[in-house]
Amino acid sequence: MPKTAFDFPQDLLDAQAALTQVQAERDTFARTLPWSAEPMPGWEGPKQLHSDYRPAKTDSPGYTPEQAAQVAGFRVRILELTTLIVAHPYWATLDGPNRIDARSALKHAHEPAAGA
Repeated sequence: MPKTAFDFPQDLLDAQAALTQVQAERDTFARTLPWSAEPMPGWEGPKQLHSDYRPAKTDSPGYTPEQAAQVAGFRVRILELTTLIVAHPYWATLDGPNRIDARSALKHAHEPAAGA
């Protein structure tokens, strides 16, 4: 864990790391989903000017109940972690610009130090 100018409590660091992990898992899962949560017919748009590109989507079957439940689970967990981070008492120990700088630093606290 890299050294920062801020002395973050371990529970705050853990919550941020968990949030980053859950968001990555959600993003990976989202790439496997149909383009629409609800069943929708496909479509084809007009040819783009000065190009042979014609935007189109195939029919979307919509999400299965299992997929919808997984998406909802990710949303709940992300909301829990975000609330824990934003409402953490640590932020009250900082003022104005320091609080902003600390929040930015926390988002990157789990990254390896430059040159490591």
